[in-house]
Amino acid sequence: MSATSSMPKRPSDPLDLVDVDSLLTDEEKAIRAATRQVCADVVDPHVMQWYEEGDLPARELAREFGRVGLLGMHLHGYGCAGMSAVDYGLACLELEASDSGIRSLVSVQGSLAMFAIWRFGTEEHKQQWLPRMATGEAIGCFGLTEPDHGSDPGSMRTRARKDGDDWVLNGSKMWITNGSIADVAVVWANAGEENGGIRGFVVPTDTPGFAAHKLTHKMSLRASVTSELTFEGLRLPADAVLPDVTGLKGPLACLSEARYGIVWGSLGAARSSLEAARRYSMERIQFGRPIAGFQLTQAKLASMATELQLGQLLALHLGRRKDTVGLRPEQVSVGKYNNITKALEICRTARTILGANGVSGEYPVMRHANNLESVLTYEGTVEMHTLVIGQALTGESAFR
Repeated sequence: MSATSSMPKRPSDPLDLVDVDSLLTDEEKAIRAATRQVCADVVDPHVMQWYEEGDLPARELAREFGRVGLLGMHLHGYGCAGMSAVDYGLACLELEASDSGIRSLVSVQGSLAMFAIWRFGTEEHKQQWLPRMATGEAIGCFGLTEPDHGSDPGSMRTRARKDGDDWVLNGSKMWITNGSIADVAVVWANAGEENGGIRGFVVPTDTPGFAAHKLTHKMSLRASVTSELTFEGLRLPADAVLPDVTGLKGPLACLSEARYGIVWGSLGAARSSLEAARRYSMERIQFGRPIAGFQLTQAKLASMATELQLGQLLALHLGRRKDTVGLRPEQVSVGKYNNITKALEICRTARTILGANGVSGEYPVMRHANNLESVLTYEGTVEMHTLVIGQALTGESAFR
């Protein structure tokens, strides 16, 4: 038998050059296909309009996503699907291939608000909120970032003080996804050293003293609801506090969950942009031939495809470890640092292949590139993840 006749067949997906799909189980592929289908049905036909309008029918989408088990899908019990980290990652990739704002809706709901309640809340918190959040009946948000304190949450100005058996919150939060449509907010506040320092609170958004204002004039993540939260004399009962965590380890644990989703999700934006550029290059005729036949174009496509596959292998490796032994913070940082920077580079390079058409809303590339500028920053800037990795390498903290 000749060497050529024994070669394996080429993958059905031309972007899967190293057969990453062969590492997935049939169940994982089915979850990916189901997520891709719901996006094709309820997101893709409308997402460019939502982006242009700077709005999102988030409640309607949440119910659709809840119907197929995407909300809190990696959590167990309380109506959640109980799927694996790899399952969740694959879903994030497909959601962000439609739009980063769509993945953010699911990520904030499941990996921030629901995870905080699931991991640190009382049984009453869990019973009250998680089943309704899993179906999309109730929407959650996560209040950590403040107008003047993003990368340094330990310096937050939102305060919680004891007043008898109650807690009283005053302060504000900024850049909060789902904030103005949320039914419940997980809010982090400084309660003073005598009360454990940073504490988390489960806050129904109809509580007097709570207000949310939708942010406008965004040039990125436009198909997403982003808000400022304010608390003025917001009075909560004693049992509103998350009892099982004090200090920054609570919000940082939640952020690690959400950052893991970004490791996968950013690749969805990259894949969508690469595929748009690949198809365009085969259809666009210049100098009497498709531009796909020119060496410079092929060099761009080869580089983008290679980085995409390497990012997928990294995401899958981290997902398998998360499902078995768990992830250390620096491992999540490596994933976000690499995949978001490479995804943004892929989108920018894809735009050059499309030329002037790359800025047109008829193609997804510029929308993805604009969105990834936000993803690059939120849930840990590139600089902060760089320092996490640097500390793991040297044992020296360079944060201060």
